[in-house]
Amino acid sequence: MFQLHLPGSTPVIDYSGLLSVMTESPLAAWSAQLPAQLEHSLGQQRHGDFNRWMETLRSLPNIIADRVELNQDRVGVTSTIPLTTETRQLLMQQLQQLHPWRKGPYEIHGVHIDSEWRSDWKWQRLQGVIGRLQGRRVLDVGCGNGYHCWRMIGAGADLVIGIDPTQLFLAQFLAVRHFLGAHWPVYLLPLGIEQVPQKLHAFDTLFSMGVLYHRRSPVDHLLELHGCLRCGGELILETLVIDGAEGTILVPAGRYAKMRNVWFIPSPKTLVGWLKRCGFRDVRIIDVNTTSTEEQRATEWMRFESLADYLHPADPSRTLEGYPAPKRALFRAIA
Repeated sequence: MFQLHLPGSTPVIDYSGLLSVMTESPLAAWSAQLPAQLEHSLGQQRHGDFNRWMETLRSLPNIIADRVELNQDRVGVTSTIPLTTETRQLLMQQLQQLHPWRKGPYEIHGVHIDSEWRSDWKWQRLQGVIGRLQGRRVLDVGCGNGYHCWRMIGAGADLVIGIDPTQLFLAQFLAVRHFLGAHWPVYLLPLGIEQVPQKLHAFDTLFSMGVLYHRRSPVDHLLELHGCLRCGGELILETLVIDGAEGTILVPAGRYAKMRNVWFIPSPKTLVGWLKRCGFRDVRIIDVNTTSTEEQRATEWMRFESLADYLHPADPSRTLEGYPAPKRALFRAIA
């Protein structure tokens, strides 16, 4: 049994079920290292607001869930007896303590968490185009607060492991899991791809969405992803792209759309070549879409700047820095 004890008496994150599954699967090589990785991640490197987020989790009410929705745009839960207006208002205030909510939307007992990103739109683009998730072991790299992890479980995955080192996202995931139930085979580990053992070759499906352009070495990242997948496993990759022929790459001189850590933005054909060079086959571009201010925007659940603030006021087809406005592409490839 392995339970991660956080500040205070509760909550405790119980990873026992995950470790049990891992030790009886190709993930066994990782399971031996995982407890120490988790202890280190949440031991000496806590965010300054971490204790406050944990206090919020401790204060969440226990509400009987009569219906859990994993296959609707708003992942969430409802009760046969609706909450009173006063109780719902209190619940909204508690969940607002975990601001900003970047990924969603969620619907928790009548509280609509209208996140910055309409992550359901991305799911709609890939749903029905990728391989079936039924019965598969899935890794979601850079999963945020786990919105897509829940959709993967709803699509029938046997096990979903999301990894993201951002501790606020872990707190948001735990808040959602508090209401949806701890029995679902979905886990969020506050780790990065570097903590996944090299050449593990254990996952049937791997998602990496919105990560590649943050990597100083995109080719090394693709090799890491390839090493996570079993032979014949499926990669679903989403990243920023620019228009252009094979070989076209944008390397921002400084910031891109106000983001500091954007290193390489390839054309779709360039990225296809990178994937093939890294050992992937049957590489397909399944969607190219210019990000709109309806898909990414500020809301009461994310009150900071968003996409509209990153575009040039006189020409929204360009970023503030003069680069092409964000365009994202989805790729499917086989290891």
